[in-house]
Amino acid sequence: MAERVRVKAMMPPGHVRTPSYLRGKTGVIERALGPFPNPEQLAYGLPAPEQPLYRVRFTMSEIWGDAAERPSDTLDAEIYAHWLERV
Repeated sequence: MAERVRVKAMMPPGHVRTPSYLRGKTGVIERALGPFPNPEQLAYGLPAPEQPLYRVRFTMSEIWGDAAERPSDTLDAEIYAHWLERV
């Protein structure tokens, strides 16, 4: 069974790699992609410890609610672990 996760609903200032329309939304981890330097810190020339990166799958109904034209279609996004919480 795929692990369900929620994208944290944070709105930090500055360079952020997580789309705002996915914040607060729930999806499933499609697969782990490995550890990569945190691009949010690299953008400022700061040390960037590696963070696990995941491909997370969301349904259109989760993202757009009743406005979704095709509710069961999916969207995959690559999101770093520090943005995710288990559901």
